[in-house]
Amino acid sequence: MARPARPRRSKVVECAGGRVPVIAGTGTNSTRATVERSKLAERAGVDAVMVVSPYYNRPSQEGCLRHFLAVADSVSCPVVVYNIPGRCGVDVWPETLEKLCRRAENVVAVKEATGNVLRTQALHRIFGERLTVLSGDDALTLPIIAAGGRGVISVTSNLLPREVSRATSLALESLLDEARHAHLSLLPIHEALFLEPNPAPVKAALAMERKMLDVVRLPLVAAQDATRAAIEAALKAFRRGQS
Repeated sequence: MARPARPRRSKVVECAGGRVPVIAGTGTNSTRATVERSKLAERAGVDAVMVVSPYYNRPSQEGCLRHFLAVADSVSCPVVVYNIPGRCGVDVWPETLEKLCRRAENVVAVKEATGNVLRTQALHRIFGERLTVLSGDDALTLPIIAAGGRGVISVTSNLLPREVSRATSLALESLLDEARHAHLSLLPIHEALFLEPNPAPVKAALAMERKMLDVVRLPLVAAQDATRAAIEAALKAFRRGQS
């Protein structure tokens, strides 16, 4: 009998080579598909999976709970919940996360993209160290860390990884004045990169740096000229300030 094929390791995992953790976004609005993708990602060697709240069908809180539980039960790797109601049409409430964390030990973090720092305060009060809160909005990373967050899953870091890492580290080290200065200096770039739906602006910026092709798939379209000009101006002003 032929041996079963060994799972193929992800090219990203191979390139990372253990130097940094790899988190795979596996979420869809289908629980079955999300479970299948999460299993595949785990077999491909990722360190964790990130699962967005189900979009379009807008499940109840009980539906959200069962969705995330099904995923967490299907893998042994850590699970990051991605809560972004502006794009998904459903908000995963703190009470729902509390039930989830009681029943699934491998749910370890939430990417918090409600745009509401009060939510971070509530989560930190409820969970303490049990659940890591990560900013899902670059422009809110500093206040989210001040309210108990422990990092960011960043868009701008694709363009300026060292600078975003430094600003985040300063905030985590409670070096408030330096963290504020670093954060505010990056703010015009954060804002420019969200003038149009992500990831079109950051792909345009990376194309300007000759680091990738400026290509997105419909229904997204490439960033408009005005957005490109705003990104270019923000980058030039930032780099002048750093020199």
